[in-house]
Amino acid sequence: MSDEPKILLVDDEDSIRVTFPPLLESYGFAVTSAATVAEALEIMTQHKFDVLISDLNIGHPGDGFTVVSAMRTHQPDALRFILTGYPAFESALEAIHEEVHDYLIKPTETEVLVEKIRSKLAKRSPDQSILRQRLPQVIRGNRESIVEHWLQSVKQDPEISSIPVSDSERRKPGPLLLDVATAVAEGKELSLEHRTAYVEHGTIRQKQGYSVPLLIREARLLQASVADCIQQNFTGIEMSYLVPDTIHFMGTIDALLEASARGFIQQANSERASNRRRKKKDMSEPKRAKGN
Repeated sequence: MSDEPKILLVDDEDSIRVTFPPLLESYGFAVTSAATVAEALEIMTQHKFDVLISDLNIGHPGDGFTVVSAMRTHQPDALRFILTGYPAFESALEAIHEEVHDYLIKPTETEVLVEKIRSKLAKRSPDQSILRQRLPQVIRGNRESIVEHWLQSVKQDPEISSIPVSDSERRKPGPLLLDVATAVAEGKELSLEHRTAYVEHGTIRQKQGYSVPLLIREARLLQASVADCIQQNFTGIEMSYLVPDTIHFMGTIDALLEASARGFIQQANSERASNRRRKKKDMSEPKRAKGN
């Protein structure tokens, strides 16, 4: 029947996945089973569920929390139950009350579980939890605070701060770097224009007296400021996208750092070549004067 409450059961024990679904189906539920976290995540993005029942430990201790968090992100109205064979985890489960509607100690009686499901379905209301955002949205909303945190970190670095550069010149690449990395994390391409801009940034830093190690350290401090922002806003970030978004974001910073290093080296080579030509010219001028 189409109006049957739909349950996603996640457990790595074959015996549970074989015996539990028929029992629940006998009470009028439609049950889909998953054996791994990856399988559960794929299923919940493709199908709508009323209830999630997940083992606490799926392959690794605590994996059930990953499944619960993902369900809350994708289907916030679904009830979320945790199964655990360890009563000692009770206090930990209580601590994440906002993520889990209830927990059951293995082995649990089917009638008890069914009663809890039906009771909570009857009382269910839309999840009023905080609206979660993907990482690019979080970065964009905290752009200025990230740049300021980064600038203060740079100024506290003894070697970088010893270079006589104004705050406005020192912070100039930060906002653009965050904007570009955010756009790439959202699916846009890293353009030639952006790479060229950071080649020019490397040129400018070379003229200001930086070294390549300091150029790299400056970028690493920006990444650390982004990581601090992620930590501060962790509960408001969509967990299911956090890893790929972070990889794209940090990867873009690395790519633009590479462009900056290329510009730095090109400028240094150009100056060395110019100095050699100047020295050669200076050495030849006395000879011409003597000949005259």
